[in-house]
Amino acid sequence: MEHITLLITIVIITALAFDFTNGFHDTANAMATTISTGAMKPRAAVAMSAALNLIGAFLSVEVARTISGGIIDEEAGVRPEVIFAGLVGAIVWNLLTWLAGLPSSSSHALFGGLIGATLASVGSGAINGDAVVTKVLIPAVAAPLVAGVAAMLATRLTYRVTRGTDERSAARGYRTGQIASAALVSLAHGTNDAQKTMGVMTLALITGGSLAPGADPPMWVIASAGTAIALGTYLGGWRIIRTMGRGLTDIQPPQGFAAQTGAATTILASSHMGFALSTTQVCSGAVMGCGLGRKGGVVRWSTAARMVVAWGLTLPAAGLIGAGGALLADQGDWGVAAVAVLLVAASGLIWSLSRRRPVDAANVNELDDTAVPGAAVQADGTAAGVNGSVAAKVNGDGTAVAAAPQVVLPAPAAPVSAPAPATGPVP
Repeated sequence: MEHITLLITIVIITALAFDFTNGFHDTANAMATTISTGAMKPRAAVAMSAALNLIGAFLSVEVARTISGGIIDEEAGVRPEVIFAGLVGAIVWNLLTWLAGLPSSSSHALFGGLIGATLASVGSGAINGDAVVTKVLIPAVAAPLVAGVAAMLATRLTYRVTRGTDERSAARGYRTGQIASAALVSLAHGTNDAQKTMGVMTLALITGGSLAPGADPPMWVIASAGTAIALGTYLGGWRIIRTMGRGLTDIQPPQGFAAQTGAATTILASSHMGFALSTTQVCSGAVMGCGLGRKGGVVRWSTAARMVVAWGLTLPAAGLIGAGGALLADQGDWGVAAVAVLLVAASGLIWSLSRRRPVDAANVNELDDTAVPGAAVQADGTAAGVNGSVAAKVNGDGTAVAAAPQVVLPAPAAPVSAPAPATGPVP
């Protein structure tokens, strides 16, 4: 019993570590557009998001029930070691996609890790296939499409309503609206994503015999999960914020307001119905929708394609890592210790790689080397074009404004000497 108690403690600590990575991985969902349009300063934005994530964690437990008793059959022989291995798969995938700046789904990383570990250790009989299809796969496909269409229509309606009004005053109003809608997204994120860790912790307590099957999360589980995701959110996943706020499309305040409102509505409705959807996919779909909704707006489909590929890889990749961890953890105490050591080593390696090109609150809105083809960002925030012919200046609110064309004149030719005067007689 002491061994089980110690193992459950390790699982709970690992679950909270995943919740922390979920927080900084998904900060962009709520705050990327607000930061990129200058509606809020980066640090103030992530602080507000962290507080509302914590509040949202206390509003519902429907998604937690889906995790603890829906996808995995807790009475089919699932042991704490399996849950531990699944969490390791989710954490490693979260860190890898964060390093790449890709807003992949923390939720699907968690599902993939748990499913892979369960398949490797217990078998397919412990997976509730119907729940996986209805609660995970269908929302994964439908949610970003619904949010994208809603954001596109809302963006078009927004620009039509404000047609003929002063652009500067309208932008100020929409920046204020963005703050309110970003707060709503943060609250919705707490009601959905924080509950997934609550569900995993509850599942670990059930498999260890500390809770009865079908039990709701205890209050200390809710409070600790909400605190962990809030701390991760405050840390700020600046790499993914840059991709969401500037990598997909150039967002103006009306678009940001429309995208965040559509995303928040989708997430809150799904949380109420117990769908453990990916808030990342919802918010990414909304950002692409608002890019399509503005006349003249451009969606960078190359970045969008990379994101979609990451979405498709998340479940199987996290599942493979989780399965490998489960096979090793099944070897006994030394196997569990080895999995823990590998997790710490992988996390340290990824962190050290991220320090080569750090992204933080100070440079999150700056153009990187790929923002302008052939350009490099200079120390003053200017993106100089090829041969100095084009330049772009990054304003304080993160917008890039083309500078005056710099015409490079050829070097003056050498002076041509006058011909020598004729010496013969002049006719």
